[in-house]
Amino acid sequence: MKKLFSIFLIATAVFANAQDAKETANRFFYELNFKPKKDSIKTDKVITILDITDKNRSVYQDYTIIAQDSIMKLEIEAMQKSGQMKDLSKLIKMPKLSARVYKTYPTMKIQFVEKITSGFTPANIGYVEEPKFAWKILSDKQKIGEYNTQKATTEFGGRKWTAWFSSDIPFQDGPYKFSGLPGLIVKIEDEAKDYSWVLQGNKKIQDYTEYSYIENMMQAKGGKVNEMPRDKFEKKFNEFKKDPFATMRPMLTKEIMSQSIPGMDGTVGDMIKKQEKQYKDFFKAVDNEIEPAYGALTVGEVERTGTEKAK
Repeated sequence: MKKLFSIFLIATAVFANAQDAKETANRFFYELNFKPKKDSIKTDKVITILDITDKNRSVYQDYTIIAQDSIMKLEIEAMQKSGQMKDLSKLIKMPKLSARVYKTYPTMKIQFVEKITSGFTPANIGYVEEPKFAWKILSDKQKIGEYNTQKATTEFGGRKWTAWFSSDIPFQDGPYKFSGLPGLIVKIEDEAKDYSWVLQGNKKIQDYTEYSYIENMMQAKGGKVNEMPRDKFEKKFNEFKKDPFATMRPMLTKEIMSQSIPGMDGTVGDMIKKQEKQYKDFFKAVDNEIEPAYGALTVGEVERTGTEKAK
Protein backbone atom coordinates (compact mmCIF):
# COMPACT_ATOMS: atom_id res chain seq x y z
CA MET A 1 0.00 0.00 0.00
CA LYS A 2 1.32 3.42 -0.93
CA LYS A 3 1.59 6.10 1.75
CA LEU A 4 0.72 9.26 -0.13
CA PHE A 5 1.60 12.34 1.91
CA SER A 6 -0.85 15.19 1.45
CA ILE A 7 0.87 18.14 -0.17
CA PHE A 8 -1.95 20.25 1.19
CA LEU A 9 -0.94 19.30 4.74
CA ILE A 10 2.68 20.15 3.94
CA ALA A 11 1.54 23.55 2.70
CA THR A 12 -0.42 24.30 5.85
CA ALA A 13 2.13 22.94 8.35
CA VAL A 14 5.52 23.54 6.78
CA PHE A 15 6.53 26.13 9.37
CA ALA A 16 5.95 23.83 12.36
CA ASN A 17 8.84 22.54 14.44
CA ALA A 18 10.25 19.01 14.22
CA GLN A 19 10.44 16.82 17.32
CA ASP A 20 13.50 15.10 18.73
CA ALA A 21 13.74 11.39 19.48
CA LYS A 22 15.53 9.66 22.32
CA GLU A 23 15.93 6.05 21.16
CA THR A 24 18.86 4.44 19.35
CA ALA A 25 18.43 1.62 16.86
CA ASN A 26 20.18 -0.91 14.68
CA ARG A 27 18.80 -0.34 11.18
CA PHE A 28 18.78 -3.30 8.77
CA PHE A 29 18.16 -2.58 5.08
CA TYR A 30 16.20 -5.17 3.09
CA GLU A 31 15.60 -5.04 -0.65
CA LEU A 32 12.10 -6.32 -1.30
CA ASN A 33 11.30 -7.70 -4.76
CA PHE A 34 7.59 -8.37 -5.17
CA LYS A 35 4.86 -9.07 -7.71
CA PRO A 36 2.02 -6.52 -7.33
CA LYS A 37 -0.47 -8.23 -9.68
CA LYS A 38 -1.48 -11.90 -9.59
CA ASP A 39 -2.05 -12.10 -13.35
CA SER A 40 1.19 -10.36 -14.38
CA ILE A 41 4.84 -11.35 -14.54
CA LYS A 42 5.92 -7.78 -13.81
CA THR A 43 7.80 -7.29 -10.55
CA ASP A 44 8.70 -4.25 -8.50
CA LYS A 45 11.29 -3.55 -5.84
CA VAL A 46 11.81 -1.21 -2.91
CA ILE A 47 14.22 -0.79 -0.02
CA THR A 48 12.59 -1.48 3.33
CA ILE A 49 14.03 -1.16 6.82
CA LEU A 50 13.86 -3.10 10.05
CA ASP A 51 14.82 -0.88 12.98
CA ILE A 52 15.60 -2.79 16.19
CA THR A 53 15.69 -0.26 19.00
CA ASP A 54 17.09 -0.14 22.51
CA LYS A 55 13.51 0.13 23.81
CA ASN A 56 12.76 -3.59 23.27
CA ARG A 57 10.89 -3.17 20.02
CA SER A 58 11.38 -3.24 16.27
CA VAL A 59 9.76 -1.25 13.47
CA TYR A 60 9.49 -2.42 9.84
CA GLN A 61 8.54 -0.03 7.03
CA ASP A 62 9.26 1.34 3.57
CA TYR A 63 12.48 3.40 3.48
CA THR A 64 11.58 5.64 0.52
CA ILE A 65 10.40 8.76 2.37
CA ILE A 66 12.98 8.52 5.16
CA ALA A 67 15.73 8.22 2.54
CA GLN A 68 14.76 11.69 1.29
CA ASP A 69 14.97 13.34 4.72
CA SER A 70 18.14 15.32 4.03
CA ILE A 71 16.75 16.70 0.74
CA MET A 72 13.40 17.61 2.30
CA LYS A 73 15.10 19.24 5.27
CA LEU A 74 17.11 21.50 2.97
CA GLU A 75 14.03 22.39 0.91
CA ILE A 76 11.88 23.18 3.94
CA GLU A 77 14.62 25.21 5.62
CA ALA A 78 14.97 27.20 2.38
CA MET A 79 11.20 27.89 2.41
CA GLN A 80 11.35 28.92 6.06
CA LYS A 81 14.20 31.33 5.30
CA SER A 82 12.59 32.84 2.19
CA GLY A 83 8.99 32.77 3.41
CA GLN A 84 7.98 31.37 0.01
CA MET A 85 6.10 28.09 -0.48
CA LYS A 86 7.22 25.48 -3.00
CA ASP A 87 5.39 22.49 -4.49
CA LEU A 88 7.26 19.60 -2.86
CA SER A 89 5.12 17.05 -4.68
CA LYS A 90 7.43 17.50 -7.66
CA LEU A 91 10.42 16.46 -5.54
CA ILE A 92 9.11 13.67 -3.33
CA LYS A 93 9.47 10.09 -4.52
CA MET A 94 6.50 8.20 -3.13
CA PRO A 95 6.81 4.90 -1.24
CA LYS A 96 5.35 1.58 -2.37
CA LEU A 97 4.29 0.36 1.09
CA SER A 98 2.36 2.27 3.74
CA ALA A 99 2.06 -0.13 6.67
CA ARG A 100 4.33 -0.14 9.69
CA VAL A 101 4.87 -3.41 11.54
CA TYR A 102 5.85 -3.09 15.20
CA LYS A 103 7.15 -6.03 17.23
CA THR A 104 7.48 -5.94 21.03
CA TYR A 105 10.38 -7.90 22.58
CA PRO A 106 10.57 -10.58 23.89
CA THR A 107 7.01 -11.76 23.14
CA MET A 108 7.23 -10.58 19.49
CA LYS A 109 3.64 -9.38 19.71
CA ILE A 110 2.83 -7.60 16.46
CA GLN A 111 1.03 -4.33 15.95
CA PHE A 112 0.16 -3.78 12.27
CA VAL A 113 -0.58 -0.11 11.54
CA GLU A 114 -1.92 1.82 8.54
CA LYS A 115 -2.50 5.55 8.22
CA ILE A 116 -5.85 6.89 7.00
CA THR A 117 -7.40 10.36 7.03
CA SER A 118 -9.78 11.74 9.62
CA GLY A 119 -10.98 15.03 8.26
CA PHE A 120 -7.89 17.09 7.43
CA THR A 121 -5.61 15.12 9.78
CA PRO A 122 -3.99 11.68 9.52
CA ALA A 123 -5.07 8.90 11.87
CA ASN A 124 -3.56 5.52 12.70
CA ILE A 125 -5.57 2.31 12.73
CA GLY A 126 -4.20 -1.12 13.50
CA TYR A 127 -4.62 -4.61 14.87
CA VAL A 128 -2.58 -6.75 17.25
CA GLU A 129 -1.64 -10.41 16.95
CA GLU A 130 0.88 -12.86 18.44
CA PRO A 131 1.86 -15.30 15.69
CA LYS A 132 3.98 -18.36 16.50
CA PHE A 133 5.78 -19.45 13.36
CA ALA A 134 6.18 -23.22 12.97
CA TRP A 135 9.76 -23.06 11.70
CA LYS A 136 11.61 -26.15 10.48
CA ILE A 137 15.33 -25.48 10.85
CA LEU A 138 17.35 -27.46 8.30
CA SER A 139 21.04 -28.30 8.14
CA ASP A 140 21.64 -26.44 4.85
CA LYS A 141 24.16 -23.58 5.09
CA GLN A 142 24.80 -20.74 2.64
CA LYS A 143 26.87 -17.56 2.45
CA ILE A 144 24.65 -14.64 1.47
CA GLY A 145 26.72 -11.52 0.95
CA GLU A 146 28.89 -11.24 4.06
CA TYR A 147 26.53 -13.31 6.19
CA ASN A 148 26.83 -17.00 7.12
CA THR A 149 23.29 -18.35 7.08
CA GLN A 150 21.23 -21.46 7.72
CA LYS A 151 17.99 -22.58 6.08
CA ALA A 152 14.54 -22.73 7.66
CA THR A 153 11.03 -23.15 6.28
CA THR A 154 7.51 -22.32 7.42
CA GLU A 155 3.98 -21.67 6.16
CA PHE A 156 2.31 -18.32 6.64
CA GLY A 157 -0.58 -16.47 5.03
CA GLY A 158 -1.32 -19.34 2.65
CA ARG A 159 2.25 -19.36 1.32
CA LYS A 160 5.27 -21.63 1.86
CA TRP A 161 8.34 -19.66 2.88
CA THR A 162 12.07 -20.39 2.83
CA ALA A 163 14.28 -18.31 5.09
CA TRP A 164 18.03 -18.03 5.59
CA PHE A 165 19.01 -16.73 9.02
CA SER A 166 22.32 -15.83 10.63
CA SER A 167 23.09 -16.75 14.22
CA ASP A 168 25.98 -14.28 14.00
CA ILE A 169 23.41 -11.48 14.26
CA PRO A 170 21.75 -12.00 17.67
CA PHE A 171 18.25 -10.77 16.88
CA GLN A 172 15.38 -13.25 16.50
CA ASP A 173 13.67 -10.93 14.05
CA GLY A 174 13.19 -10.29 10.35
CA PRO A 175 11.32 -8.20 7.77
CA TYR A 176 7.55 -7.77 7.84
CA LYS A 177 5.97 -10.01 10.54
CA PHE A 178 8.61 -12.75 10.41
CA SER A 179 10.50 -13.66 13.60
CA GLY A 180 11.33 -16.56 15.90
CA LEU A 181 14.53 -18.00 14.43
CA PRO A 182 17.80 -18.11 16.45
CA GLY A 183 19.30 -15.22 14.54
CA LEU A 184 18.32 -12.43 12.17
CA ILE A 185 16.62 -13.41 8.90
CA VAL A 186 18.96 -12.47 6.05
CA LYS A 187 16.78 -13.70 3.20
CA ILE A 188 13.19 -14.93 2.98
CA GLU A 189 10.94 -15.65 0.00
CA ASP A 190 7.77 -17.55 -0.73
CA GLU A 191 7.67 -20.62 -2.96
CA ALA A 192 6.25 -18.67 -5.93
CA LYS A 193 8.83 -15.90 -5.41
CA ASP A 194 6.04 -13.31 -5.31
CA TYR A 195 7.79 -11.76 -2.30
CA SER A 196 11.51 -11.90 -1.62
CA TRP A 197 13.51 -9.93 0.96
CA VAL A 198 17.33 -9.86 1.02
CA LEU A 199 19.39 -8.06 3.66
CA GLN A 200 21.66 -5.44 2.07
CA GLY A 201 23.39 -3.93 5.10
CA ASN A 202 22.93 -2.19 8.42
CA LYS A 203 23.96 0.84 10.45
CA LYS A 204 23.52 2.34 13.91
CA ILE A 205 20.96 5.15 14.29
CA GLN A 206 21.29 7.72 17.06
CA ASP A 207 18.32 9.84 18.23
CA TYR A 208 16.01 7.37 16.53
CA THR A 209 12.44 7.97 15.40
CA GLU A 210 10.45 5.75 13.06
CA TYR A 211 8.97 8.84 11.43
CA SER A 212 10.36 10.76 8.49
CA TYR A 213 11.44 14.39 8.74
CA ILE A 214 8.26 15.44 6.91
CA GLU A 215 5.99 13.51 9.30
CA ASN A 216 7.71 15.12 12.26
CA MET A 217 7.63 18.56 10.66
CA MET A 218 3.94 18.25 9.77
CA GLN A 219 3.15 16.64 13.12
CA ALA A 220 1.52 13.99 10.92
CA LYS A 221 2.28 10.89 12.96
CA GLY A 222 -1.42 10.12 13.21
CA GLY A 223 -1.58 10.03 17.00
CA LYS A 224 -2.34 6.99 19.13
CA VAL A 225 -3.20 3.85 17.17
CA ASN A 226 -6.90 2.99 17.15
CA GLU A 227 -6.65 -0.78 17.63
CA MET A 228 -9.49 -3.03 16.51
CA PRO A 229 -10.09 -6.67 15.56
CA ARG A 230 -8.44 -7.54 12.27
CA ASP A 231 -11.70 -8.01 10.37
CA LYS A 232 -12.89 -4.54 11.41
CA PHE A 233 -9.47 -3.09 10.57
CA GLU A 234 -9.61 -4.55 7.07
CA LYS A 235 -13.16 -3.30 6.56
CA LYS A 236 -12.21 0.24 7.61
CA PHE A 237 -9.05 0.28 5.52
CA ASN A 238 -10.90 -1.03 2.47
CA GLU A 239 -13.44 1.78 2.90
CA PHE A 240 -10.56 4.26 2.99
CA LYS A 241 -9.09 2.79 -0.21
CA LYS A 242 -12.41 3.17 -2.02
CA ASP A 243 -12.89 6.79 -0.92
CA PRO A 244 -9.72 8.26 0.65
CA PHE A 245 -11.27 11.68 1.29
CA ALA A 246 -14.68 10.58 2.58
CA THR A 247 -14.14 12.17 6.01
CA MET A 248 -12.62 15.30 4.51
CA ARG A 249 -15.21 15.93 1.79
CA PRO A 250 -17.96 17.39 4.05
CA MET A 251 -15.48 20.07 5.16
CA LEU A 252 -14.48 21.05 1.63
CA THR A 253 -16.73 24.02 0.91
CA LYS A 254 -16.80 25.71 -2.48
CA GLU A 255 -14.82 28.56 -0.95
CA ILE A 256 -12.06 26.25 0.28
CA MET A 257 -11.95 24.26 -2.98
CA SER A 258 -11.52 27.43 -5.04
CA GLN A 259 -8.64 28.80 -2.97
CA SER A 260 -5.19 28.85 -4.55
CA ILE A 261 -2.22 27.30 -2.76
CA PRO A 262 0.81 29.62 -2.40
CA GLY A 263 3.75 28.39 -4.46
CA MET A 264 1.71 25.73 -6.23
CA ASP A 265 -0.20 25.50 -9.49
CA GLY A 266 -3.96 25.32 -9.21
CA THR A 267 -6.49 25.38 -6.38
CA VAL A 268 -7.13 23.25 -3.32
CA GLY A 269 -9.75 21.45 -5.40
CA ASP A 270 -7.19 20.64 -8.10
CA MET A 271 -4.78 19.32 -5.49
CA ILE A 272 -7.46 17.15 -3.83
CA LYS A 273 -8.46 15.69 -7.20
CA LYS A 274 -4.83 14.88 -8.00
CA GLN A 275 -4.25 13.28 -4.59
CA GLU A 276 -7.41 11.18 -4.84
CA LYS A 277 -6.35 9.83 -8.22
CA GLN A 278 -2.90 8.91 -6.83
CA TYR A 279 -4.48 6.93 -4.01
CA LYS A 280 -6.97 5.09 -6.18
CA ASP A 281 -4.53 4.30 -8.99
CA PHE A 282 -2.13 2.68 -6.56
CA PHE A 283 -4.73 0.64 -4.70
CA LYS A 284 -6.12 -0.68 -7.99
CA ALA A 285 -2.62 -1.66 -9.12
CA VAL A 286 -2.04 -4.10 -6.25
CA ASP A 287 -4.04 -7.29 -5.79
CA ASN A 288 -1.33 -9.77 -4.78
CA GLU A 289 -1.06 -9.16 -1.04
CA ILE A 290 1.39 -11.00 1.22
CA GLU A 291 -1.55 -12.37 3.22
CA PRO A 292 -5.16 -12.99 2.24
CA ALA A 293 -7.97 -11.17 4.04
CA TYR A 294 -8.44 -12.54 7.55
CA GLY A 295 -5.38 -14.74 6.92
CA ALA A 296 -4.63 -17.28 9.65
CA LEU A 297 -1.07 -18.07 10.67
CA THR A 298 0.15 -21.63 10.99
CA VAL A 299 1.27 -22.01 14.59
CA GLY A 300 3.49 -24.50 16.34
CA GLU A 301 6.84 -25.04 17.98
CA VAL A 302 10.20 -24.67 16.23
CA GLU A 303 11.22 -28.02 14.79
CA ARG A 304 14.85 -28.94 14.17
CA THR A 305 15.77 -31.45 11.48
CA GLY A 306 18.90 -33.00 9.97
CA THR A 307 22.18 -32.47 11.82
CA GLU A 308 20.64 -29.76 13.96
CA LYS A 309 18.08 -32.24 15.31
CA ALA A 310 20.85 -34.56 16.50
CA LYS A 311 22.51 -31.86 18.62
